[in-house]
Amino acid sequence: MASAPERLLRALRRHVADERVLAAIAEVPRDCFVPPERLSEAWDNVPLPIGSGQTISQPLVVARMCELLRLRGDETVLDVGTGSGYHAAVLARLARRVFSIEVHEALSRQAAANLEAAGGAETVTLVVGDGSCGLPEHAPFGAINVAAAAEDAVPEALLEQLAPGGRLVAPVADAEQHLVVARAEPAGVVLERFERVRFVPLVSG
Repeated sequence: MASAPERLLRALRRHVADERVLAAIAEVPRDCFVPPERLSEAWDNVPLPIGSGQTISQPLVVARMCELLRLRGDETVLDVGTGSGYHAAVLARLARRVFSIEVHEALSRQAAANLEAAGGAETVTLVVGDGSCGLPEHAPFGAINVAAAAEDAVPEALLEQLAPGGRLVAPVADAEQHLVVARAEPAGVVLERFERVRFVPLVSG
């Protein structure tokens, strides 16, 4: 009988082709990032509440966002919206260094405990602050992951913190939310829209 992680990977493989991403999802113990009362659902392919009106994202969405970033392993990544710390933990297995910013101090503290329990995330630095402003003191970033929905457009401050050739993935809300990838090309930022998603709004501090 397949284990819960194996069943999750089987479901993800229908939508995600990047083997590095799938390996990272398998390696990160999602049960370390969900509330105790949700442990039985930890490996289900669903979002779960984590407090402060926030959720831990659906594993498929985490995997797709990581896949769209096309990480090579040598990037410094900005993760906007730490939440439980789960997305940062996955990114840490795909990139060289991760800075993760969260506006809710209580969530950031819990994420630190979650990351320590999960292991393998020594390259993650947690910051409490306004994610829509990014972290200019640590820019530029080879990749930026935004785990909350921007209204109408990606904040300009985040686009300005992309390194040349860098990629940003974010849910953007107009009539509906879609994943949007921004690439910093020599001629300017190129945007491409992907599938529909549902995220909590991007909150300014």
